[in-house]
Amino acid sequence: MREEQKIKNQKSKIKIAVFASGAGSNAQALITFFRDSELATVALIVCNKPGAGVISIAEKEAVPVLVIEKETFFRGDAYLPNFKKEGIDFIVLAGFLWKIPQLLIDAYPRRIMNLHPALLPKYGGKGMYGQFVHEAVLNAGDLETGITIHYVDEHYDKGDVIFQTACPVLPGDGPEDIAQRIHRLEHLHYPRVVEEVLQKIE
Repeated sequence: MREEQKIKNQKSKIKIAVFASGAGSNAQALITFFRDSELATVALIVCNKPGAGVISIAEKEAVPVLVIEKETFFRGDAYLPNFKKEGIDFIVLAGFLWKIPQLLIDAYPRRIMNLHPALLPKYGGKGMYGQFVHEAVLNAGDLETGITIHYVDEHYDKGDVIFQTACPVLPGDGPEDIAQRIHRLEHLHYPRVVEEVLQKIE
């Protein structure tokens, strides 16, 4: 009986697709966090850059990888059949630099989350990612920055905010100093906030 319950729990896990474009440190944090979870599992890594570090992480963690290309993503079926075939229930963006096409937004309403390395609505929009954000914070003379976790809609960085937390900008900081502080916040909070959102899914 206990074995049957275990199998039932495994079948009902929420399947997450993590979209990433780079080294994949947040993808790793998510995989690690949900590894022994009864709620959800990272079932797929989606990447738009062959050779990106996140692909090596996925291979090491035995998570399937889907490498996508622009034409199909934006002007084709947005790989929706692939996600349906894999049983993907939820999408988490973790350093993914392409805009999400309307086809996916319609298919996963309020089931796509993103992490932005600033306190939105400040320093959001097209081209505002990574070092560009941190340089903008420094150029503005801001005394604090932080992270924003939000739902994804059809506009860059405009979806409803789920969570924000701040950290100081210290005298003498360069973009790399801020980046390190932001990464610590991301790894600490993102998996936990994703879990909180998933717990509310009916």
